Amino acid sequence: MRVSALIFASVFPFALFLNGPAHAQQVDMGVSIGSEGFRGFYMSVGDYFRVPEREVIVIRDRGIYPDHVPVVLYLSQMARVRPDVIVDMRLGGLSWLDITVRLGLGPEIYYVPVKVVRSGPPYGKAYGYYKKHPRGDWHHIKFSDREIVDQVNLRFLSEHHGYAPERIMNMRSGGRDFVTINHEVNRSKGKGKGAKGNWEDKDNRKGYGKEKANEKEKGGPGKGKGRRKD
Repeated sequence: MRVSALIFASVFPFALFLNGPAHAQQVDMGVSIGSEGFRGFYMSVGDYFRVPEREVIVIRDRGIYPDHVPVVLYLSQMARVRPDVIVDMRLGGLSWLDITVRLGLGPEIYYVPVKVVRSGPPYGKAYGYYKKHPRGDWHHIKFSDREIVDQVNLRFLSEHHGYAPERIMNMRSGGRDFVTINHEVNRSKGKGKGAKGNWEDKDNRKGYGKEKANEKEKGGPGKGKGRRKD
């Protein structure tokens, strides 16, 4: 009996650690990649936004989903405020659209010029609005969190890798998440070959891929939106 109690006492705190915020489930479209893929994504984010990789990791460790980190840095630079200000607002329960407006910006900042728009999700709705309404009316758009995340990552990945936005759109529409897209593009460009993939990445775990089930995309405030949750 005492042995069982000792085992439980040893295992229970460890279980709590594994289920803590730093090990929350993330988004993926059913594709499993290792530490190399996640680290490559954070390095690309840091390179594009010209911030140290460590700063990118700090944002993630505060409870922001990997593919939401670019939104933090994009808004930070557009509004000229520190990233931690954006993170505080997000963890306070605000949607990305609410944060955008509070920073004195409008939803039109998320527009990425493209030549051809593929109908259907995830970009069809946003670009359908862009097409049907004059630019002066774009400030009325009510984007969901996911629509904002998709557009910011579209800009980041296409500009960082020198890809036409339409190529990123096609990859995304085909079911790939942004970490996987970045990983595949890096591999196609010959980057990261020979990496051991042994970097200790908190996102390298089964379950990355459930964000859509966990996120409540209603477009309004709500605690935990885009946060790493258990």
